[in-house]
Amino acid sequence: MINVSDQHAPRSLIVTLYGAYGRFVPGPVPVAELIRLLAAVGVDAPSVRSSVSRLKRRGLLLPARTDRGAAGYELSPGARQLLEDGDRRIYATAPPGDEGWVLAVFSVPESERQKRHLLRSRLAGLGFGTAAPGVWIAPARLYEETRHTLERLRLDGYVDLFRGEHLGFAATAEAVARWWDLKAIAEAHEAFLEGHAPVLRAWEQRTDTPPEEAYRDYLLALDDWRHLPYTDPGLPAALLPADWPGTRSAAVFRALHERLRDAGAEFVNAASDSASASEAD
Repeated sequence: MINVSDQHAPRSLIVTLYGAYGRFVPGPVPVAELIRLLAAVGVDAPSVRSSVSRLKRRGLLLPARTDRGAAGYELSPGARQLLEDGDRRIYATAPPGDEGWVLAVFSVPESERQKRHLLRSRLAGLGFGTAAPGVWIAPARLYEETRHTLERLRLDGYVDLFRGEHLGFAATAEAVARWWDLKAIAEAHEAFLEGHAPVLRAWEQRTDTPPEEAYRDYLLALDDWRHLPYTDPGLPAALLPADWPGTRSAAVFRALHERLRDAGAEFVNAASDSASASEAD
């Protein structure tokens, strides 16, 4: 069995599983099925149970019973919104253009500085760069997701959002290099390529696509990839260094998605059928 504990946190893999497959299954996903599906990527049952408990405490998963009365979990409305917002980034099929910027300008009283820290961490997690103290910037297409996130966390009362364009005085490419750590972003893309480009090459040499192998490789690739469009918010290519590795990493992920996602669904559906049969026994 593959040991992924050093690179892929069980909690992250569960969120990835729901994002890829679980949210499309009618009704809650039984605990037994979660255990079976996570075992395929090297996660043991105790780790699944403890991770599910943490996700439940965070309000992302809700306990529910299947039609046959088995214990299971379904996504909360907030978690569904989170995944739907993420879809636009994770499964983007075209390179981003230059559509302007969204600015987040915030002011938090000193008496509530914990919320200031939370606000900064959430904006950073959404991919915002820092233009100045209290002024954060991101590509304009992230407005809706930013609004949803701030409203969900009840931080919207501290922030004003603006759309705009950069008019100077420095060249926009120079400003972008100050607002974001492009070196760190490039390194994240290179790490993805190092881990998953060889996987794609191996699949390209095969004519068969066994469902369990496809599911395993796709889930691990998606678990790594889904964080990257937040580390890298999709800056316009004209503002990035030449031979930007994000172009190559996006191509690798898209190719893996097209080759493996549907075959992986066959494994998930077979696991679901098996779990239903077990409930009936």
